[in-house]
Amino acid sequence: MEVILLEDVPNLGRRGEKVGVKDGYARNYLLPRKLALPATPSGLKMLKEEERRRAVREMKMHREAEELAKALSKTSCEVEVQVGEDDRVFGAVTSADIAEVLAKQGFDIDKRKVILDEPLKALGVYTIPVRLYKDVEAKVKVWVIKKQT
Repeated sequence: MEVILLEDVPNLGRRGEKVGVKDGYARNYLLPRKLALPATPSGLKMLKEEERRRAVREMKMHREAEELAKALSKTSCEVEVQVGEDDRVFGAVTSADIAEVLAKQGFDIDKRKVILDEPLKALGVYTIPVRLYKDVEAKVKVWVIKKQT
């Protein structure tokens, strides 16, 4: 039986490919789990329509991410930390701290999107990349300052 894969299936093929499989495998596994469609003219038509919708959705998400990146690039945030003698920082500033400060400024950024090689452990100004989408990245200026007591 010829089927069109709707998702990547290990050891079988990638999304959108037309592959030949045994009838039982298609009927009992691929079709009920919505991993594939029968390779009929209507199935091909449905796949093309789904691809078109996906492309429109991807383009919209990409555009929104670029707009957010422009706004984030103009933003800087201050993270206050406690310091000891000789301005040594207690603890460190993590991506979660940066995401929290950005959230207070109105940007809903997940902490996993803030890319830190290692936590910030010194006072100063840092330029931190924030990956918003596959190929959209913004640079945010982060000021690590000491907390006024």
